[in-house]
Amino acid sequence: MTAKAYRLLRAVLNTAVDDELIRRNPCRIQGAGIERPTERPTATVAQVFHLADIVPGRLRVLILLAAFASLRYGELAALRRRDFDSRCQTLTVRATLVERQDGTLLFGPPKTDAGMRTVTIPAAIRRDVRAHLDDFVDEDQDALVFIGATGAVLRRSNFQRTSNWRVSVAAVGLPGFHFHDLRHTGNTLASRTGASLADLMARMGHASTRTAMIYQHTAREQDKQIADALSSQIKKSQDRARSGHGKRNE
Repeated sequence: MTAKAYRLLRAVLNTAVDDELIRRNPCRIQGAGIERPTERPTATVAQVFHLADIVPGRLRVLILLAAFASLRYGELAALRRRDFDSRCQTLTVRATLVERQDGTLLFGPPKTDAGMRTVTIPAAIRRDVRAHLDDFVDEDQDALVFIGATGAVLRRSNFQRTSNWRVSVAAVGLPGFHFHDLRHTGNTLASRTGASLADLMARMGHASTRTAMIYQHTAREQDKQIADALSSQIKKSQDRARSGHGKRNE
């Protein structure tokens, strides 16, 4: 808000200079008109698992994949059984769910070529993914992986209500935490593995067509290394929890 006000004032005074009402614009503070977004919070590995344990069982893996596979909500809601390989080592993002302002739902391709990607699932959560497919997903290869309790497409509003999101994130020490912050958390953890910016962006599916072409030839092998390193971080956190360090509140 302050940056917008400064830009407006500077524009008004620039007009005054042009009209020769003043000799010089006094708005000359370097960078004062630049808006800097607030840094979003990140969760610890333990907090992600605690949150996954709090929400209903059918939403548990949705939380884990949002964080540790860096998926957007629309990508998660559009996943189908056929998008997972037989051993749940990888998943392929082929579509995204868009909810229009009038409430209608639309399954469509990702916005960019980079959004359509294959992501390696960290080994530490593959058992959870397999269990979810066994317990909550129909055998039909076209079956949606995440649905509501009645079998309907999982709208954001339904997810927020079913997960009791605000109460749940506060319970794990993350008041004000947004769902998208899970993806931010996963990206932050992945960046600590030493992966290059190109490899991180390839995993995130966050690139222009031009940059996606640059990343394409390195993405698959490096993505596996990122997933392995993430898995190592998850296991270390779980080992610390079992030994009594960083034990969460029940």
